[in-house]
Amino acid sequence: MDAPFSGWQEGLRYYLPLFILALSATVVLWRLHWQWAALPFWFAAFFVLFFFRDLPRQSDADSSTLISPADGTVVAIEDLEESPHYDGPCRRVSIFMSVFNVHVNRAPFDCTVRDVRYAPGAYINAMKKEASKINESNALWLDTPHGSVTVRQISGAIARRIVCRAQPGKSLTRGEKFGMIKFGSRVEVYLPPETEVLVSLQQKIKSGETPLAKFQ
Repeated sequence: MDAPFSGWQEGLRYYLPLFILALSATVVLWRLHWQWAALPFWFAAFFVLFFFRDLPRQSDADSSTLISPADGTVVAIEDLEESPHYDGPCRRVSIFMSVFNVHVNRAPFDCTVRDVRYAPGAYINAMKKEASKINESNALWLDTPHGSVTVRQISGAIARRIVCRAQPGKSLTRGEKFGMIKFGSRVEVYLPPETEVLVSLQQKIKSGETPLAKFQ
């Protein structure tokens, strides 16, 4: 059985060396009576640890409700006649994730992964609408009992790596962690056109907790 995805584990190779560096710098600088000069090292270590935080989440939403796959701010709610990331017309909800948000991504609904489609690209600010078309991305095509859903991870200006542990054929439960985007990004959710969206523009939402939409 695959081990559950963990943001803490994913970030260990980044923040552990920084903590070792900060501790070493403190020891050396203490002898020189310049211990305060080690503060930037500690700040960097705690910031990276903060970025990779992986908090427990749960939702009491009813069985027909999708929950948010990402923390962040809702920046767009659109009806599309067509999209390369969905079969036919759809409703798209876009979420901007700043470097201060939790970056672990979760399944919005009980589903089976039909396909995973990675596309290399640019790294412009994920707040911009153009980021959806030209930035590096990874799309999970999901089959649910109520229809198809696509969750698309998009890199941002600072992000340089998308992490996705889900593979075609894998079953995910609502709220299950499947990956993350490192250091600022955007997540888009493509839904059946008749789906009722439960969030509003500029709303702050939480992965695995906030009701995002409701199947009809």
